Formats: sequence, C-alpha cells, structure tokens
Amino acid sequence: MWFTKSQEEVLKELNVDPKTGLTTEEVNKRLEKYGQNKLKGKPKKSLLQLFVGQLQDVLIYVLIGAAVINIIAHGLEGVTDAIIILAVVVINAVVGVVQESKAEKALEALQQMTTPKSAVRRNGEVVEINSEDLVPGDIIIIDAGRFIPADIRLIESANLQIEESALTGESVPSEKNANFITEDAKIPVGDKENMAFMSTMATYGRGEGVVVATAMETEIGKIAKILDEDENTLTPLQVKLDKLGKTLGYMAMVICGLIFVIGLLQGRNWIDMLMTAISLAVAAIPEGLVAIVAIVLSMGVTRMSKINAIVRKLPAVETLGAVNIICSDKTGTLTQNKMTVVKIYTPDNLREVPSEGRDFEANRDEKELIRSFVLCSDASIDSGQDIGDPTEVALVVLGDRFNLEKNTLNTEYKRVGEFPFDSDRKLMSTLNEEEGKYRVHTKGAIDNILVKSDRVLVNGNIVPLTQEMKDKILKAAEEMSDSALRVLGVAFKDTDDMISAEEMEKNLVVVGIVGMIDPPRTEVKDSIIEAKKAGITPIMITGDHKNTAVAIAKELGIATDISQSLTGAEIDEIPDEQFAKEINKYRVFARVSPEHKVKIVKAFKEQGNIVSMTGDGVNDAPSLKFADIGVAMGITGTDVSKGASDMILTDDNFTTIVHAIEEGRNIYNNIKKTIMFLLSCNLGEVICVFIATMFNWPSPLLPIQLLWLNLVTDTLPAISLGVDPGDKDVMKRKPRDPKESFFAEGAGYRAAIAGVLIGALTLAAFYIGVKEHGFAVSEVINNESKEALNAMTYGRTMAFIVLTVSQLFYSLTMRNSKKTIFEVGFFKNKVLILSIIVGIVLQVGLTSIPGIAQIFKVTQLSFTDWDIVIIFALIPFLVNEGIKVVTRRKK
Repeated sequence: MWFTKSQEEVLKELNVDPKTGLTTEEVNKRLEKYGQNKLKGKPKKSLLQLFVGQLQDVLIYVLIGAAVINIIAHGLEGVTDAIIILAVVVINAVVGVVQESKAEKALEALQQMTTPKSAVRRNGEVVEINSEDLVPGDIIIIDAGRFIPADIRLIESANLQIEESALTGESVPSEKNANFITEDAKIPVGDKENMAFMSTMATYGRGEGVVVATAMETEIGKIAKILDEDENTLTPLQVKLDKLGKTLGYMAMVICGLIFVIGLLQGRNWIDMLMTAISLAVAAIPEGLVAIVAIVLSMGVTRMSKINAIVRKLPAVETLGAVNIICSDKTGTLTQNKMTVVKIYTPDNLREVPSEGRDFEANRDEKELIRSFVLCSDASIDSGQDIGDPTEVALVVLGDRFNLEKNTLNTEYKRVGEFPFDSDRKLMSTLNEEEGKYRVHTKGAIDNILVKSDRVLVNGNIVPLTQEMKDKILKAAEEMSDSALRVLGVAFKDTDDMISAEEMEKNLVVVGIVGMIDPPRTEVKDSIIEAKKAGITPIMITGDHKNTAVAIAKELGIATDISQSLTGAEIDEIPDEQFAKEINKYRVFARVSPEHKVKIVKAFKEQGNIVSMTGDGVNDAPSLKFADIGVAMGITGTDVSKGASDMILTDDNFTTIVHAIEEGRNIYNNIKKTIMFLLSCNLGEVICVFIATMFNWPSPLLPIQLLWLNLVTDTLPAISLGVDPGDKDVMKRKPRDPKESFFAEGAGYRAAIAGVLIGALTLAAFYIGVKEHGFAVSEVINNESKEALNAMTYGRTMAFIVLTVSQLFYSLTMRNSKKTIFEVGFFKNKVLILSIIVGIVLQVGLTSIPGIAQIFKVTQLSFTDWDIVIIFALIPFLVNEGIKVVTRRKK
C-alpha cells in the first residue's frame, strides 16, 4: 500500500536515493528480477498455427477436394496430378506464412520505434530511456505532455495534474499532491493523490516519483485483458481490395460454373471439366492481393523509417499520396530552432552582428547589455551541446562571441536570487553579487521593461528615461520586428542589500534591445518548391507574431505578402461558414491557439482538401487527430502528440514530410500496378479457357498448368512490382483523389485490352501448335489416337508458354502507366528482372526435363516455334507501350 506510506518510507523500502537514482548494475539486477515493463499480450502464433491458418480458405478446400476426386476417378493415373495440386497448396501456404510473419515483424518493429520514452534519473543523471526498461525504484521525472510509464509514488509535485480517465472514467484531470498520505487502505484509485498510474497522462505542472510497480503488477496490468483485444490491422485499402477480390471471385466462379455446364452439355468428361473449372477459378481469383499489399505496405513503412518518418498507422501510407495541404509549424520544422542574435541596439547605436566569427569588440554599453543578458539566462553550452531555451542559448552564444563567457561570468558574479519568467509579466530577473553589493538583471518584452524603468544607460552614464528616449527605443524595436526579428529588452538595477523577488523589477535602468531570428532550414525552400510542383499547398501555422511569420513565409516561398496571413484574433471574428469559404486564400496563420488549429484543419477539409498537420504539444492532439494525417515531432514532441499522430518525424523537419508524401505516392502506385497486373493476367486466363469451351475446342490449358501459372506468374512479378523503385516524376503530378478507383486514368481500359490480347494469343498459339501436326483443333477433342494426343500436347505446350511468358513480359510495361520501359529503365527494378528470368528458366525447365515435362504434360518445342512463342509473348507488352506513346501524343 504505497499510498499509505511517506516518501521517506517508500524510498527506504525500494533502496534508492532520489538525488542519484539507481545505478546501471542495480537496474540490471532488478530487470532480471521483475522483467520488462510491458503488459503481456496474447501468445504469438507458432509457424504451425500460421500454416494451418493459411489452409483455412474455401479455395484451398475446393483444391483438396479436386485432388481427392481426381484419385477416385483416375486411380493411380490421378495420383501425380493430385500430388501436384497438393504441392501447390503447400507452396501457397508457405508463401502465405512468410508474408504473414514479415508483416508481423514489421508491425513489431513499428511498435518498438514508437514505444514512449521516460525521463529517469540514473547514476546521478537524467536520461531518456524506453519505458519498457523501467524497474521498481527508478526515479521518474514527470512534466506536462508525458505518459506515466509505470505505477509511481510521487515524491515531489508542483501544480501536477494527471488525466486518469483510462482507470477512473473521470475526464477531468486529477490534482496530485506528493505529501498526501492516508490510512484508509480501501480508497478508490481516483482519490490516491500521491500516486500516478501507468497509461495515464500528465496534463499540467511537473513532479518526480519513484516507480513502485511495473508491467502486470500495475493497476492497468490488473485489467490488462481489456487492453488485450485483437486489433484489425487491415487498412481501408486492404478492405477495398478484399471486396474487389470477392467480387472478382464471384464473377470467376460464375464463369467457371458456366464453363463446367457447357462442357457437360457438349458431352465432355465431367471429371476433366470439374478439374478445369476449379483450376481456372483458383488461377482467376486474385486471392493473394491482400497479402501482397500487406507486404508492399510494410516494406514501404520500413523504407520511410529510413528517411526519418515513422508511420504509426498503416492507413497513413495510403492517405499520404492524396495530401494536398501541409499545415506546418514554423519553429524547428521550417526553421532551425536555433535562435541567433543578428542586431544589438543601445541608445543611438545600432549594430549588426555577423552570422559567423567571434572575438568581437564591444563598447561599454554593449558590454553591459550582453553581460546582463548572459547572467539573466539559465541556458548553457556543454561540449558543443546547447542546453536550455533556444532564446537563452542565443544570448549565451552572443556572450561567447564577444568574450563574455557564461561560466566565467557566473563564477565572478554569483547568482543569489531570482524572479522566474512567467507569461503574465513577460519578464525574468536574477540577483547577482557584484563587488560586495548586488545587481538585478532583468530581461523580457521591451514594452514591459520600459514600464518598470525610470532611467537609461547612455555612453556608460545612467540618465533619466525621457519620453523621447522611450520612443527611440520603441522605434528601433518596431523596425526589428518588421524585419521578422524577435526583440528582447534588458535592464539592470544596483542595490546595497539582497531584496525580494517583488522588489527586483522596480526603478530599472534600461540598457537596450537585441533582435534575433530563427533562420529557415536551408533545405526547406527546395522542398516547398517541390511540394508546389506536386500540387501541394504548404501552410504555416505558428504562435509567433504575424510580421515574423510572414517574413519567414516570404523567404521560403510559402506566401507572397501580408494579405495572405491571419492572426488567431482575426480568425475569431470570422464566422465559421465564411472562414471555410475563404480558407484557400490564406497561407500563414500567426498567434494561433490549439483551438484555432482545429478550426483551420476543419475549414480546409470542408473545401475537399486532404490535410496533413504537424504538432508537438499536449494541446495539439485534437488537431492532429482531426487532420487526415497527424504528424508529431520526434524530437520536441510530447508523448501525447505522438500518441495522437499517424506519423512521427524523427528529425522535426518539413523536408521529411515532403519526402514521406513522395514515398506514399510511390507505394500507392506500386499497389495499383500490382492489382492491374494481376487482373490483366487473370482475365487473359479466363478468356482463353472460356472461348475454347464456347467453340467446343479442347481446353488449351490443363488444370495442373493453370495452378502452376497461379504460383509463378502471379506471385513473383506481382511482389516485384510492389517493391518497384519510385518514379522520380511522381512529385510533378497533382495529388490523387482519395475516391479515385483503381481503374481510373485508363487503367481499366488497358487491363481489358491486355487480358483480351493475352487470352487471344494463347488460343492462337494452341491453334498453331495443333495445326502444325496436321490436325484441325476441332478434330483432336475426342480423338484418342497417338498423333492427335501428341498434336494436342504440343499445342498446349505452346499455349502454356505463351500465356506464362506474355505475363512475365507484360509485368515490365506495368512499371509506369505513362512512360515507356525505355524511359523508366529496363534494369532499374532488378528484383522484377530476376523474377522474369526465374519464370522463363522454370518454363524452359518444364519442357526440357523429361520427368517434369511428363508431369505437366508438355513437350519440347522446335526452334521455329520458340520464335513464334516469343513474338506472341511480346505483343501485349508492345501494344501497351504503344498505347502510352499514342495517349501522350494526343495530350
């Protein structure tokens, strides 16, 4: 009952010093004892369970049934066919297991990448670690925006509030008090003021605590079954594909049923017709679509993680390709998040500070200004690492460049008191010892400093602050603001004695102001040009001042003038309906609150836009969730913003968003290529067998050959197309309409032409093969003579190879819907080339190796017929390439 004990008792029991935390050695011991800090999920499926799961499919049952019927009908002769059928079933299941385990591993890797971090004190230092590595006794630092990673007994708290709805159902955050103790061991979770529980979230204030329970020992662990529900990992695209597959499946089953009935009416062997119908159904139904798409998505997500974009939710990959509005924060995303002082103003003296260099000389007033700024800053630079607020870091860097180094000044002028910054005063003050007396250093908004000042430093002399001098300082500040600089003022006051914080900011001496800027990231300008070419509109949303925001936006090419900007206050004055209608006129939103962000996203979405929104704070969560793609900052982002997002930028860079959109577009295009390729090939197979049956021809393809086609020409090239290298011109086109069909932009029309050509050429090859042996096709259907059977075998071999090889060649033309393969580059997709070579080698092997040829009922072709086969196989490829050229010329 940790909540009934004092902080001292808890720390003693857990054997930890809150000032140093646990040692690495102790952590390792406790990890061994308590295990990792993660809830136990359902046990992973074994390979056998995954394999059995792959067999639980109607088509598989039909195939197994067909194998059994074949043995019953043909006795020993049917055993070979049955073995081949079962081999196809097993190979398909193995491929399925590999695909499923790959997708599972990809999801595990994603979960690992998005595991919340915790600030913990170990070995006397505060470090960030994965929450899974926490152990009882760890000292946790809590601040607003962090998830609570374990059950914690608070040892310090300052205005700490924690949202505990996951446990209590109360949506209002609970106030926490580290000093609270109760003797009532049965009080409800919501009343335990000195405790913080796993999976809840700090919304305000700060605190420290010691971990008292991890993993299944936590409160949330006790109700872990609620969290252990199956997640539907199918994305909207996969659901859409599943429906498409089922629709095509039903159509294929009807056609196959029709073929079976027509065959019976024609007096054919019912077993043979049943086997043909079943095999055609298996070959025609693209049952591998969803699995192939899962692989393409998971591989795409892995690729994106390498360009600093971690996708948390798979549907985001699909949506990325359709994004046409990127709402981006300014600081750190469009800019370097590294403030730099570029101007110094002391009365009647304005100085430009070069962007590079050091050891500059300062006059007397400038020295006082810089010294006060440095002493009134909490930031520091340690081994080249900036520590603290970026504004204060800029002031410390300014001191270094003028040989007023912070550590030296702190040693010489020791700080003995301070009045911390707050947003109401917009000021910060410190009290430092100086030559036996004390000096107050105050920095902050120049307006507020002038209100609290009655004197000014001019050429080393303190003189009364006149209205004329105030106007000069304010004019200099305004000119800096107009140049997009952030203005900060500084003042001091000497005193004989130590004074209270309230007394510090009275009767100050104004020294001057500095102008600083957060420079734009050098690479962002090019990314914005690229985004605009791709039909994407970049929007800047910032809490900064309007002038500063517009100046940066103009420099980056986001906006052209100030008329394209709005402030939060101006947004409040515009009715929602009018705001939504006018939203497309604006490019910059300044001085906005999180509520305004939601309003902006909503307005853009109402105009039919697909919106990406970046955010990093607790209050950004609503806008991140409301956007089509919520993008959290990996470096500056809170756990809450990451939890609400679809994607996390590990480098907080706008350019990464543009690269992620490019990757998203290419992934979607690859999926579409795969779908249209499979449909074209399957349509060719159905047309071939259907027309042959209608004309009372023998089937040009045997069931075993159809099953082989399903294995070789469907799986290998389809997966290879799914990993096709990106089209370098994909960002020169407008975003995809999310409602767009797979058959848009003539894709359906081209698939139909390809299907008809593949089917017709396969029939033509069959016809030629039979005719070469002196028979008409209609003469061999019930002819049992050796010559007729040889003619039919030869014709089927030609048909089989034409169908297989034409599909393999056709996969090349599917790499790009607009460019020819010569423009795309034959060998850019080495995996596809390899799958084509493997496919052709296997086909040659089938016809050349006597034992295998006998199983598949094929024979060797003459040199002349190989010419015919290759020419026929190339025709669908060449026709599709020609269509691209003609279509482009028409446009």
